[in-house]
Amino acid sequence: MNRAHGLRHDDRRRTFPQLTGQPAAKGAFAATWWGNAWVEALEDTALDQARLNRGRAYAGRGLVDAITVTPGRVVAYVHGTRVRPYRTEIRLKVLGDDDWERFLDAAAARPEHIAALLDKDVPHALAAVMDLLPAAGDLVPDCSCPDDGYPCKHAAALCYQAARLLDEDPFVLFLMRGRGEQEILAALTRRNTARAASESAGAPGAEPALPSAPARAVLDGQDPLPLPPPLPHLDRPGRPPAYPHAPGAPDPLALDLLAGEAAARAFALLETGEDPVAALTPWQDAVRLAAAHPGTGLTAATRALYRDLAAATGRTPTDLARAVAAWRQGGPAALTVLEEPWDPPAGPFDKARPALLAADYPHFRPRRNRLSSRSLQLRLGQDGLWYGYESDPDREDWWPRGTPSDDPVLALGSMA
Repeated sequence: MNRAHGLRHDDRRRTFPQLTGQPAAKGAFAATWWGNAWVEALEDTALDQARLNRGRAYAGRGLVDAITVTPGRVVAYVHGTRVRPYRTEIRLKVLGDDDWERFLDAAAARPEHIAALLDKDVPHALAAVMDLLPAAGDLVPDCSCPDDGYPCKHAAALCYQAARLLDEDPFVLFLMRGRGEQEILAALTRRNTARAASESAGAPGAEPALPSAPARAVLDGQDPLPLPPPLPHLDRPGRPPAYPHAPGAPDPLALDLLAGEAAARAFALLETGEDPVAALTPWQDAVRLAAAHPGTGLTAATRALYRDLAAATGRTPTDLARAVAAWRQGGPAALTVLEEPWDPPAGPFDKARPALLAADYPHFRPRRNRLSSRSLQLRLGQDGLWYGYESDPDREDWWPRGTPSDDPVLALGSMA
């Protein structure tokens, strides 16, 4: 359709001809960092590596027909073992107007960003302004084939071929997120025009220049200029940029974790004047980091983080897992209870055993600050709280459970 038929070009729907096959090389599938980020978003949540491998081979053989991209959806027919191809699609979230306004403002503020976009490049800093790149779980595959794999090989093939489109034109990724190329360029042109007019006229709306003073006057001890007004208050830490995989570069997950932690730490320091982790030992900080990521150890990426944190502190992954359980039970105090037995005074410790018997709990054997049965244990912390532990019967393999309490009966009851 064209203007001669009274229809305007649809900037929010693009169809790309079938891509020719290419041999599936080892390593990164895409050529750009944003193309590989797209692939990794699906691979990181895949439940079957074999299906991914077959999908990659399908893409390499050119079995994906023409691909249609609209906001929030990538659709194609993919050939499989039967004559009729399967309808396959990948869905992702469309970004909101506020996200796009932030992105467009950031792009228009720096000429090099606009130049990069026109050159079919995506600066890392610009991509970080909004959630442009999909993360693990953002891509939702669907296919008409009977395979209920997540994803099936046809959806994986479509994902790999879509990465090749992103390599050639990053505006395809913008379209997936909700805005077409001409729409984005028109919005950037309007912002550039308004900015240029404001700067040339010194008009209202242009940011006033900060007051200045000659350096000699300052050095001579004359009255200094007043400080500029404080920066606006933020309600939360900023998000770190997206870090791509690159040969010889640090692990992107580790970089993202460190950047996110640094942002949260700086935010807390600005808000309270105190560094929340300054007093922690390296081991305590490693446990805190692992405890802050509930998915740690469940996916390939987080298993690597779990392993690396344990190795960096000279512990085993099991040591770290047990320490994380303690940290989630009660923070640094609970970690101390896990690792440091002590000899408590007689008073509260001696009162605990008859209280447990009165509540119909089995016999508990005392040893230092611990009361143990065949499968349950209570540990008295130096903070006066009782911490519950559990093990398989007659095994000394105690794991923190439940909520600490100053009442030993309540501490055990919270483990039910």
